[in-house]
Amino acid sequence: MCGIVGYVGAPDDERALGVVVDGLARLEYRGYDSAGIALVTADGLETRKKAGKLANLRALLEASPMTAAATGIGHTRWATHGGPTDGNAHPHVAGEGGHEVAVIHNGIVENFAVLRAELEAAGAELVSETDTEVAAHVLAARLREVLAEGLGGGAALAEAMRRTCRRLEGAFTLLAVRAAEPGVVVGARRSSPLVVGLGDGETFLGSDVAAFISRTRSALALGQDEVVTITADGASITTFDGEPVEGSPFHVDWDVEAAEKGGYPSFMAKEIDEQPRAVADTLLGRSDAAGRLVLDEVRIDPAELAAVDKVVVVSCGTSAYAGQIAKYAIEHWCRIPVEVEYAHEFRYRDPVVDERTLVVSISQSGETMDTLMAVRHARELGARTVSICNTNGATIPRESDAVLYTHAGPEVAVASTKAFLAQITACYLLGLYLGALKGTAAPEVVKEVLDELHAMPEKVQTVLDGLERVREIARFMADSRSVLFLGRHVGYPVALEGALKLKELAYIHAEGFAAGELKHGPIALIEAGQPVFVVVPPPASPHGLHGKVVSNIQEIRARGARTLVIAEEGDEGVVPYAEEVIRVPACPPLLMPLLTVVPLQVFAAELAGAKGLDVDQPRNLAKSVTVE
Repeated sequence: MCGIVGYVGAPDDERALGVVVDGLARLEYRGYDSAGIALVTADGLETRKKAGKLANLRALLEASPMTAAATGIGHTRWATHGGPTDGNAHPHVAGEGGHEVAVIHNGIVENFAVLRAELEAAGAELVSETDTEVAAHVLAARLREVLAEGLGGGAALAEAMRRTCRRLEGAFTLLAVRAAEPGVVVGARRSSPLVVGLGDGETFLGSDVAAFISRTRSALALGQDEVVTITADGASITTFDGEPVEGSPFHVDWDVEAAEKGGYPSFMAKEIDEQPRAVADTLLGRSDAAGRLVLDEVRIDPAELAAVDKVVVVSCGTSAYAGQIAKYAIEHWCRIPVEVEYAHEFRYRDPVVDERTLVVSISQSGETMDTLMAVRHARELGARTVSICNTNGATIPRESDAVLYTHAGPEVAVASTKAFLAQITACYLLGLYLGALKGTAAPEVVKEVLDELHAMPEKVQTVLDGLERVREIARFMADSRSVLFLGRHVGYPVALEGALKLKELAYIHAEGFAAGELKHGPIALIEAGQPVFVVVPPPASPHGLHGKVVSNIQEIRARGARTLVIAEEGDEGVVPYAEEVIRVPACPPLLMPLLTVVPLQVFAAELAGAKGLDVDQPRNLAKSVTVE
């Protein structure tokens, strides 16, 4: 959840503070309850930390400058243990004189209470409410052991970190510096993200590559339960037990400009506008010379995939709604049952999966802890796993049997937009891929759908170009206390996503419903003036769904609802019952979510902006949920 940066430059390098602050600015979307920095100077450790957003830390640094240094670590916090206060902000210090080591941390140390009791019984004085300070004191105690055994030099901190990690339970990333080891940062990870950046005479650590993308695009991915030591010359990696290992090198395929606003008022505005490109890039290179669909990395025998008789999609939040859309598509093209599970519930309900089950995980970051644990549980049960992910080198794709990378580029705004459209696109590709393997989707069907998908970026752009009225409606509705969303078939997950976006960004009550459920209870919420968005299926939809949804619109309009209808161009059947009609281009019913969700994204962002809220960093939220 939190943003972590580590940096080591050459001994005469005095840029550590600037590099770390720049990295924190790029990672603030991961947490913005507080921020802090530790530098290893000629006089020892120096720290500064402050509650609130990074701007508060910058003001502190102006009022109380730090000494120039070549080595530093920095942190932006999303509070878990202890509130967002100066005292709970990272780094935390411990050891001889109280400033021998400084530690920053992402994740949760689950046995912190036991460890804290042990430390306090031994005379340690802890001044915060955090599990991170406990980890710092454990590290200092292990360091004393290492030094007493004569294992000093430049490797003492790394050995102390390995011993510390063997005591900790939970999911965590730790970074530490030591006053007596200038030019060294030691990091460790267990089920929490950490990546190495390799520069020319400088080395970096970060929660993700955004931390160092302005300085290098060469990176190393760390494995589970590994400790890394970085110096100006590079990185060395071991397991928690001290066995040397090689990191997994990769090249970051986007540059620093992709992670900047580029003249937009917010990252969200920029990312909404990038959606046509995100869909197009996710479709690139998905077929071979023979026209067969391909995934990015497949470590499953095609015969095993063809034998799959059930699919389970595990994901959270917005990704879960992409999974619900995937259910309709995969069942249609593959003719096998698909279940969609919240990842955080999956392993606790004794799921029925076996070697003929395919578990599909969807995670923008590839580090979502709930989803990672669901994938691991599925593999323990013998299931095959496929990851849909936007982040090269992330943990979930590396631990899955196959990967389908979306290519949305960095998504900095906390509330997902372009990654959602890329995930939906990837789900369609996966459904077609499985259908082709199983023989349930004929080659001509696959080609027809692919042709339609390749036409979608232009159609998404058409939607984006015609939303000025949606922005006007959003500004007019800035004082609304509740908005409802209705949809059927693939429009139902779109309604859920529209409601979620409004909750995330504008902090007002919003609910999404399957339109057919109206008469089973939710229609009691309808009163005069109640705004209701209705996602209408195309008139050509099977089973007469269009007419049924038009009837739903009539029902709520008769009870005073203000109906805001998203409908296909040329659909005149909705006009008599809609206070506002928002048009999208015609396309096959299964692909409609790529178009119909866009007006709802813009509506939520515009309404939140009209309320003066920060759409990039909504309260209480962070981009990557790396705790379970």
